[in-house]
Amino acid sequence: MTLQKTGGFAALICAATYLFGFAFLVTTLAPLGFGTSNIDGPAVVAFIQGQPGFLILWNTVIYIINAIALALLVTALHGRSKSAGPDLAMLTLVLGIIWATLVIGAGMIGNVAVERAAQLAQTDFTQAVQVWLTLHAVELGLGGGNEIAGGVWIGCVSLAGLLGRGLGRIAVGLGLLTAVGGLLTLIPAIGDVAGAVFGLGAIAWFIAVGCFLLFSRSATPLPQGRQVA
Repeated sequence: MTLQKTGGFAALICAATYLFGFAFLVTTLAPLGFGTSNIDGPAVVAFIQGQPGFLILWNTVIYIINAIALALLVTALHGRSKSAGPDLAMLTLVLGIIWATLVIGAGMIGNVAVERAAQLAQTDFTQAVQVWLTLHAVELGLGGGNEIAGGVWIGCVSLAGLLGRGLGRIAVGLGLLTAVGGLLTLIPAIGDVAGAVFGLGAIAWFIAVGCFLLFSRSATPLPQGRQVA
């Protein structure tokens, strides 16, 4: 299997992890305030006490599995970005590595937060809430609560795809729109809405990129050293 095909499957896995996350975000986790700025710490810790493995699974899928698939996709798209020039290709690679690192770091911290809260809740529920809220804030800072790194990377990859014709038009258009949503998470007043726009846009973008890499004839590996004047 070529790197391009591997990247295509990786993109679809990324989309699947987002869909998994959204499904539980709007159902099981919605009453706890996940995905908003009004998360209910005591309710979350009580939830952890009753179902300690659920958030571990959720964090593992949306962060850790996503980050591993993302690293494969970053590598595959770096090769396609070379058609837009070596400098832009290197920029997309560096930004992609940064995002994947932040995502997997957020997942690890999120799982540690669940484990520590579950242990402390047995003897000191109030302290367990404070520890979970503190670690959750770190998790959000790394990427769970803003989408700057992801928005910049998707935007740069889509720009490279536009300039070097390394991606399909649908993927490029979706990518640029998704990037705007990610950057708008910088604004606190619309952060929740912008985050939702980014998430939904990213699902569509990952699917478009995956299908392009897997099924489009123009997604065959580009010749080494090819550059656009």
